[in-house]
Amino acid sequence: MAASTSVVPVAVTATVVPGLSTNADFSDLREIKKQLLLIAGLTRERGLLHSSKWSAELAFSLPALPLAELQPPPPITEEDAQDMDAYTLAKAYFDVKEYDRAAHFLHGCNSKKAYFLYMYSRYLSGEKKKDDETVDSLGPLEKGQVKNEALRELRVELSKKHQARELDGFGLYLYGVVLRKLDLVKEAIDVFVEATHVLPLHWGAWLELCNLITDKEMLKFLSLPDTWMKEFFLAHIYTELQLIEEALQKYQNLIDVGFSKSSYIVSQIAVAYHNIRDIDKALSIFNELRKQDPFRIENMDTFSNLLYVRSMKSELSYLAHNLCEIDKYRVETCCVIGNYYSLRSQHEKAALYFQRALKLNPRYLGAWTLMGHEYMEMKNTSAAIQAYRHAIEVNKRDYRAWYGLGQTYEILKMPFYCLYYYRRAHQLRPNDSRMLVALGECYEKLNQLVEAKKCYWRAYAVGDVEKMALVKLAKLHEQLTESEQAAQCYIKYIQDIYSCGEIVEHLEESTAFRYLAQYYFKCKLWDEASTCAQKCCAFNDTREEGKALLRQILQLRNQGETPTTEMPAPFFLPASLSANNTPTRRVSPLNLSSVTP
Repeated sequence: MAASTSVVPVAVTATVVPGLSTNADFSDLREIKKQLLLIAGLTRERGLLHSSKWSAELAFSLPALPLAELQPPPPITEEDAQDMDAYTLAKAYFDVKEYDRAAHFLHGCNSKKAYFLYMYSRYLSGEKKKDDETVDSLGPLEKGQVKNEALRELRVELSKKHQARELDGFGLYLYGVVLRKLDLVKEAIDVFVEATHVLPLHWGAWLELCNLITDKEMLKFLSLPDTWMKEFFLAHIYTELQLIEEALQKYQNLIDVGFSKSSYIVSQIAVAYHNIRDIDKALSIFNELRKQDPFRIENMDTFSNLLYVRSMKSELSYLAHNLCEIDKYRVETCCVIGNYYSLRSQHEKAALYFQRALKLNPRYLGAWTLMGHEYMEMKNTSAAIQAYRHAIEVNKRDYRAWYGLGQTYEILKMPFYCLYYYRRAHQLRPNDSRMLVALGECYEKLNQLVEAKKCYWRAYAVGDVEKMALVKLAKLHEQLTESEQAAQCYIKYIQDIYSCGEIVEHLEESTAFRYLAQYYFKCKLWDEASTCAQKCCAFNDTREEGKALLRQILQLRNQGETPTTEMPAPFFLPASLSANNTPTRRVSPLNLSSVTP
């Protein structure tokens, strides 16, 4: 999607507020620190607290500036001076969330700063009323039932200002937010791109733009400013688009140029490793981050997901208690407590805490997805579907919600529906074997066996985390009486689970040995058949068949029966397989409901 917007040059803002023009490289970190401190102040004055916090955290990671290099505050214009009293009073009301009151006293102000706060107060007033109405409702509301009534008026007024080219970078940002809320996505993207050109240091505009980009192709067509802020944006969007290798490379580059102490970058790297399921690495980084910043709450819900996957109850309990002491009414805290109760199989309590999180912030993606998982555990499919749909409304890139919908419709025995949702999940995570295996199972149920075989083979090729793709492919070959291909799949499966070095028993291991024993027996390859039959004797469900096959082999050998070459045999079992290394502990394969909370 091309950004067909007439971009206001950076110089326009730079003349009003000196020091806001940015270079494309990181050669002068002192200048970057000055810019970050300046934008932190400007965003704080306008009530954009998250952007202010992000800039301040990034500035803190850079070396301190000497007194002589500290930048003075921007000069006050004549308009600013005229509106100073009204702005000071309104900002005090704004800070205590009396948005209507703030807007009332700012009405008629002409300065850019006061006008932005006036419009932003009206916007937040509408959002607060909408959220209050949503919270007061008994059940989850469908999209469109509760609206921010102020949006249309704001759009009309901001549109006139935009056409007259009277909006600064902050005004453009707010106009873009209003357009996004009205689902005018293309127009919103154009305005956010313009905002990044006019005020490239405002992280909020980059972040909003990030939320509207759905794929890498769309990203290519955006006409973005050539500034060092673009590197942070690209790293973030690559993480969101599951392009983790590119994201990690970007973050490593940012660390190398001087941002090694940035807690934001460290947390983003941990999230990236979480997304590619490198759980040990992600846990290690989060633990290190907690030592550096022990009162940090951001991303701690992701940390709790990792502890959940590893079933680390005591660590998750400690994290939940620790966050409760810091701030028990933060969304992330509620999600961590919900994960803790979920790990203890107290699903009703877990759902209660995820609901509490959503009362605090109805647009919090993670809580909707996690609540969907809990409803699935409670076998409440209709509520799970609603929760997953809300998650997708918040962020269409959430593969877990698409996958959850697929699982729900699978339980409801609606294969065409679950095929659609699994496809969407696969598009977002093309190299995730779980999505491919789910797709294969769907095709199998729909009797589209060729497609199913492709999915299972692709799942194996990208790295099968559940070690189930080859078994399912082998069973398909069995069904189609393709015995040689089935045997090859079972042998690959056996080689894979033994090559990983773990002495564990996988769920389908006995099935593989039973089939191979029978296959080699038909091929009259007595040694291989005997080896597999002996392995069958180690499993409860195949012990009797294994013993019976061994007796048959012994009987045929005694009769002088010789091997035949009529049936081609696949490559043989690895020499390392012997009766004394039979697995002793059963580990069931992973599934998404427990692996990705």
